[in-house]
Amino acid sequence: MEAGEKLPVVIIGGLHSDARKAAVERLLTAVPGSVALHHDLASAASQGSVRRTVRECRGVLDTGEAPLVNDCACCALREDLVPELERLADTGLCRLAVVELWDSVEPKAMAEVIAAHSDDALRLAGVVTAVDPALVLPYLANGDDLAEAGLAAAATDQRTVADTWARQLEYAPVLALVDGEEAADAADLALLHQLHPMARQVRIDAEEFIAAATAGFDVEAAAARQHPACALLPQEADAEGVETLVWHRVRPFHPGRLYAALEDLSCAAARSRGRFWLADRPDTLLSWDSAGGALCVENAGPWLAALPDAAWDMVPPVRRAAAALDWHPEHGDRAQHLVFTSPGLDTDALRSLLDSCLLTDAEYEGGPEAWKLLPPAFDELLDPVS
Repeated sequence: MEAGEKLPVVIIGGLHSDARKAAVERLLTAVPGSVALHHDLASAASQGSVRRTVRECRGVLDTGEAPLVNDCACCALREDLVPELERLADTGLCRLAVVELWDSVEPKAMAEVIAAHSDDALRLAGVVTAVDPALVLPYLANGDDLAEAGLAAAATDQRTVADTWARQLEYAPVLALVDGEEAADAADLALLHQLHPMARQVRIDAEEFIAAATAGFDVEAAAARQHPACALLPQEADAEGVETLVWHRVRPFHPGRLYAALEDLSCAAARSRGRFWLADRPDTLLSWDSAGGALCVENAGPWLAALPDAAWDMVPPVRRAAAALDWHPEHGDRAQHLVFTSPGLDTDALRSLLDSCLLTDAEYEGGPEAWKLLPPAFDELLDPVS
């Protein structure tokens, strides 16, 4: 690497470990002077440290350990990652650094850590999630806690296999496809495409894989794509028995009726996500994130319509553009925008159930002051007692 040139870094992640390792090997063998850095979190709890391995295509170059930070293996990875990458950059011998994430580590946090040091010796060249298409649905339907599967990154890790896999899949702009023991069928590929239609899907043995993996990565744009207020949600689709329903309404939800329907709605599809608003919380943008039958509802901040005009200058342009697409003369950017993707999706029943949770004509005519008096139903979810 020439003097003054930044070391390009590619992140390879994903719960499909065999696919991930195959993608890493492909880069190591195809790019001369490439080195892979991997932190193994599997034995962190028993050993009190994270094991680090640095290798090239011909074998291991170095090993070491990073102590846990606040009993958190993922925190240890964050602390150790950049110094190790900078050490590789300082040698001047490494042409490409491939960061192979451990199974349940999500790429977003690691990409942001590396990007924060892009003014130094590093350049984030790509983020890739390795995928065995035949395993997309089984992992997306797995509601087990990561701790139960031996994949927790910290003692306090409460994520599930399904929601972790969904975020890994949807964050990366490039999906590296690797065939596993069972061949994927047309329905598997249709599901993968509908879950992340904007991703570039490339097989690791294809000539364009290396170029796709190192094409560059914009951390801020990636974060915006994931934010509930301006997420690039999938469009309606129907192929090979897999469907995506986009449900968009302006009228607010009745809090009680929606709460009563949450279990049925969260189990209606392998994956659902989006944003919504409740009649009794008109200023709060709420995020909807469901996978594996588990639903996460969170406060994602205020709707733009709830902010004073002076505050709009502090809002990113992408957020203002997204709000403009949904703007309503009375409600502003407040809207229901939920997307459900699954094989065998009963779209008619799902639409009917969602519509039944909206305010009725009589309730709607009562206006915002009456809506705020509706019995609250989401306080336990949104305002937990510490």
